[in-house]
Amino acid sequence: MQDDVKKALEVLQSGGVILYPTDTIWGIGCDATNEAAVKRVYEIKKRADSKSMLVLMENVNLLERYMQEVPEIAYDLIEVTDKPMTIIYPGAKNLAANLLAEDGSVGIRITTERFTQQLIQRFRKPIVSTSANISGEPSPAFFGEVSEEVKNAVDYVVSYRQDDLNPAKPSSIIKLGVGGEIKIIRE
Repeated sequence: MQDDVKKALEVLQSGGVILYPTDTIWGIGCDATNEAAVKRVYEIKKRADSKSMLVLMENVNLLERYMQEVPEIAYDLIEVTDKPMTIIYPGAKNLAANLLAEDGSVGIRITTERFTQQLIQRFRKPIVSTSANISGEPSPAFFGEVSEEVKNAVDYVVSYRQDDLNPAKPSSIIKLGVGGEIKIIRE
């Protein structure tokens, strides 16, 4: 795994795109602060850049660096969740502009998966995480379901967990309003 972390780190630092395992499904990722890299992810997915993508961070301490304000309820939700949960926050900052939704919000998940935690920790910036599929096609439940088109389009394919056949599911999604209002998008 350490060799994969090192190689993926080099690709992210050079503005490249990786295919990697997350705490949910396999993802396509890049530096969440690099607009050119984010644009490449949209191109690989053949997805309109008006559809925002989510960001992975390795711990809650990074939230304030990338949010204008973190509603207090977010910390409570992260603390009590027992499965991967993406929270859509209002008012993102210091992230690639083409990563954000039209209203300036962004989805963030604090990952608990070893590989992504180590990668983000060493990279010292959040990374994009979007399902490893062409837009409109089913999300891959495990590595074997990732299309050759996606595998060939990225700069590096992580080897770690490629043989894991446990089907994974996308995270739940909750949207927080400026005043801490909660809206469940996906359970």
